[in-house]
Amino acid sequence: MTSVLRPRSARARAQDYATFVAGVREDAIRQGIDAGILQRALNLSTPNAQVIRLDRTQPEFHLTWAQYRQRVITARKISDGRTAVMAQRALLDQALTRYNVAQAAIAGIWGLESGYGAHMGTFGVIDALCTLAYDGRRAKFFHDELMKALRILGMGDIAPEQMIGSYAGAMGQPQFMPSAYLRYAVDMDGDGRRDIWHSTADVFGSIASYLSQSGWVSDEPWGQQVTVPDTLPQSMLGRAQSRTLQEWMNAGVRQVDGSAFPRTDMRGAILRPDGVGGESFMVYRNFNAIRRYNPSDFYALAVGLLGNEIT
Repeated sequence: MTSVLRPRSARARAQDYATFVAGVREDAIRQGIDAGILQRALNLSTPNAQVIRLDRTQPEFHLTWAQYRQRVITARKISDGRTAVMAQRALLDQALTRYNVAQAAIAGIWGLESGYGAHMGTFGVIDALCTLAYDGRRAKFFHDELMKALRILGMGDIAPEQMIGSYAGAMGQPQFMPSAYLRYAVDMDGDGRRDIWHSTADVFGSIASYLSQSGWVSDEPWGQQVTVPDTLPQSMLGRAQSRTLQEWMNAGVRQVDGSAFPRTDMRGAILRPDGVGGESFMVYRNFNAIRRYNPSDFYALAVGLLGNEIT
């Protein structure tokens, strides 16, 4: 089971790991984290071979946009999202009132990241981060995230045993890394803890906080599907090629139903992920705010489209 980690004896590996964890404990104590909490948290960790295996064998997906869209925006995901949002409408409205972001964006992120809270991951976050920091492939990054996770435990927001997430340490329903949690997570239900695992209010508030601090512009859409002439050169497309909608209309771009854009002074950029013949989208400033959550055009498009279908 542990042979994936290092080609040394099991006893030597255990000693190495114990030495590493002792160093982590010393660092955390110097930062003022409670020794009792540290003991509980670090006692949960052993070199986790499954974490290493998943980290080293991440599948390389080379999907077209059409394939990705079909995979992640399913009829089931849309139906589940509508049910989940309807059940939590009051909490969602509370987050929207506080942060003035779009409900569709919150719903889309919630759906893609954890299936509306159903799939948060099954790994102990401290165990996963300890293992990855020890393994060394991205040691500094994971060591920093580990120290931040221990700091969160020291704040009392979650018990060590309940801090679960992905094999890479992304936590709770919004799948925040510890650094994102410290920056964006909020206590919207007012119980004194920022609980992105169990409190739907805190989940919605934290996603909204993330978008708000990432530059969300109220009363402006994230984007929309459009029609683009096949003759429009690829050099005019991409997120960096921003023009007014009037300029785009002069180039033959229209809304997907063929009509003109109602606000010709707005600026947008065109994405045509699969090239000529594929779908085209006009994206606005809020698309970049979603992209701050996950720097992928496919992801941000999927969040926007799923959110639109749900809401």
